[in-house]
Amino acid sequence: MRELHDRLTALGFPAGVDASDEFEDPTVAVVEAFQRSRGLPITGDVDATTWSRLVEAGWQLGQRLLYLAQPYLRGDDVADVQVRLAQLGFNPGRIDGIFGRLLEVALREFQSNCALETTGVLDRATLLELQRMSATMKDRQLVNDARDLAGFNDAATGPVVICGDSALAAPLARLLSSVFSVVELEGMDAEHVATFANANDAALVISLQSLEHISGFHLHYWASYRSHSREGERLASAIAMAFSQQSALPRVEVTGMALPILRETRMITVHIEHDTHSEQELHEIAMIIAGIVPEVIHR
Repeated sequence: MRELHDRLTALGFPAGVDASDEFEDPTVAVVEAFQRSRGLPITGDVDATTWSRLVEAGWQLGQRLLYLAQPYLRGDDVADVQVRLAQLGFNPGRIDGIFGRLLEVALREFQSNCALETTGVLDRATLLELQRMSATMKDRQLVNDARDLAGFNDAATGPVVICGDSALAAPLARLLSSVFSVVELEGMDAEHVATFANANDAALVISLQSLEHISGFHLHYWASYRSHSREGERLASAIAMAFSQQSALPRVEVTGMALPILRETRMITVHIEHDTHSEQELHEIAMIIAGIVPEVIHR
């Protein structure tokens, strides 16, 4: 509990002087505030995802050596490097706080342009040059955002991946298979789904989850740090618009979040949460979604 309070306080989420060593209301409130700030489900519980994001948030640029490792290094310091490089015109990929291969390539290109040894490692010399050059560019547009707007990003050529715990998965996969190559993954967690989707250059990932405690449909796309998935937002918004034109369908909310399935996948990903529906209702909903996807996902 003390480490939890210390980490939250360091990030600007103090539980107050009355915070005890018990997990009580003041602690729940600040955990919820942190989860809200990070685009996580607001549960008040310190689950594995919340704790890992707390640890990542504690890293500041310059506190450690950054390089391509296995598993990938993650943290706010990595996101800071991504933002600075993107402001300078180097493409580190999505701003997600994950030191992947695109960030290594962008860092090597930066080092080459600065006559530094092209190691792809953020060492002391590279950090000082990056801080010097990015000091006056805090409000500059990120190059990855510009690429999204200009449509320069390569279109994925792999299958549409459908995953999650929902009776909506089967009818949706069946309908989409008339247009796309579809892979339905059952019983896999977000990490394994993302590994499969990334390795197979999936064109789209649709993650589905049936929840009894919610009302209607909640559509989520990737959003965190200083960036979001424009194509993910476009797809989620298009589905929501189609739902709104059918009076018999439940209400829909569209929200940018940083759920693990959205963060780990490199392609367009939408996570759909919904309440309980009959088999006929799910088929009608699947037909609407399947009609929208080909309009948004281009080969």
